[in-house]
Formats: sequence, C-alpha cells, structure tokens
Amino acid sequence: MDEKIEGIFNNWVQLRVVIFMGIFLILALGELVFPKRVKAQVSQKTRWISNIGIVLLDNFLMRLILPIMAIDMAIFAQKMNWGIFNLIEIPFWLNLILTIVILDFIIYLQHVMFHTFPLFWRVHRMHHADVDFDVTTGIRFHPIEVIISMGIKIGSVALLGASPIGVLVFEIILNATSMFSHSNLRLPLAFDRVLRCVIVTPDMHRVHHSIHKNETNSNFGFNFSFWDRIFGTYINQPSEGHFKMTIGISDFRQPKYLRFDWLLLIPFIGKISHETLNKKRGKDD
Repeated sequence: MDEKIEGIFNNWVQLRVVIFMGIFLILALGELVFPKRVKAQVSQKTRWISNIGIVLLDNFLMRLILPIMAIDMAIFAQKMNWGIFNLIEIPFWLNLILTIVILDFIIYLQHVMFHTFPLFWRVHRMHHADVDFDVTTGIRFHPIEVIISMGIKIGSVALLGASPIGVLVFEIILNATSMFSHSNLRLPLAFDRVLRCVIVTPDMHRVHHSIHKNETNSNFGFNFSFWDRIFGTYINQPSEGHFKMTIGISDFRQPKYLRFDWLLLIPFIGKISHETLNKKRGKDD
C-alpha cells in the first residue's frame, strides 16, 4: 500500500463523514425543492431530531463496543494474507467490482434475515416504525442492528479478503444509496424506470416501507435492484400508489414512538404482530 493510499485510510473516518454530510445536504435540499409526497404525517422537526440523534448514538456505540471496523479488517486481512482474494491473483479492477457486488449481496441477504426471524425483526422494526419517508429514514437504525450488521460485514470481509479500497468504496456507496433510496425525492418517471434497472430508487424502496405486510416483505435491496428481481422479492409499485400509501407499521403509530427514548425501546415492546417472511407472504391480517 503506497503512502498516498495509506494516508487516505488513516483518515477514512473523516473522509466518510465529509462525504456523508455532503450527500445528506444535497438530498435534503432536493427533497425541499422536488418533494414526492408533500404532506407530512407528523412534525419534521421531531422526526429529524430523533433520527439524527440515533445515527450519532450508533456511531458512538460502534466505536465503543467494536474493536475494529470492516475497513480495519480489510487492511489486517491483507497484511495477514487472509481470505479468498488475498490467496488468488486477480486484477485490481475485478477485485474492486467483486468486493462491491458480493458485499452488496450479503447486505441484501442480511436485510432478508432481519425480516425473516422474529428476534431480528424486533430490532429492525424501529427502522420501519417511521411514519414518514425521507433522507433521515435512511440513517435511522437501532444500535443493536448496526452492531450486528457491522459484525456481519467484518466477518464477510475477512472471509473474502476484500480489498481495503473496495470496502471503503462500498461503505461510502452503501451510506449514499441508503439515504438516496429513502429520500422523499421526486424523480421523473422515465428516469426512475431506467435507473431502477440497476440502482434502488426512492419509489422502489418506498414500497418496502408500506404498512401492508406483503409490501414490507419486498424490495430489500440497498444498492443494486437486481437482487430483488433474481430472488422474486420485487414489487414494482405500492398497491395504493405513492401518494395514498401509509408508511410505517401498525404497532407504533402513536406520536411518542417518534421520540428518541422510545425509538431505543421499540425492540423490547409488545409482541411480534407483523408477519415475517417465515410465514406466508402476500396476505395481510
């Protein structure tokens, strides 16, 4: 690893924060100028304070609890010659592409897992309990889910021997596409149709946040849209249309569940009433 690249990795946290803030501000401005759904269900101020507070807590706890991140593991695996890509010689460009595509597939499978098993759904449903859909929904994940997700990425990176640059690029893309796919951004329909052939668009992912269970259990992709088509989890449009559909889940529609303290308690409240994928898809109660 040459000195310039090593310098980038020494400052990867700052780099990700700068890129994150830039993309967040661009999408937030885009939502303001070109909104898809104009009428908000609740106060945006309340939601944004809680949702942004959650992402700050997530990052603090990850640093506190986890000894390394996925990028650190990639650098360590490269030094120790661990993993598939460190044991076989392939061109750098192919290593980079495979790292991004395979890690994205793993995140797709992880997302399906969080909808399949009731214990994981308990944690993930905090993300779905948001009653509106905008750029802050894309960063609203319970700390337990974030730590589990990072653990899965660390293990996957070690097994693959993923390129450090590939992991860094993937993490940046994942953050960017999560915010983009959750944004309340109005895209021209023709552009959306073309873009969603490869990339998950806001209209495609909004279906996933529908109150209807069969729609919640669809469109799991974060970056690439083709996993849902390949594995039969794709739904083109919400049954009630984007303007009339109800966002969220039925268990947590009271205003108190938008508060920061209640968001943290959601995994520990009540029973699992929202059907998960290990039950029959396609029907609501």
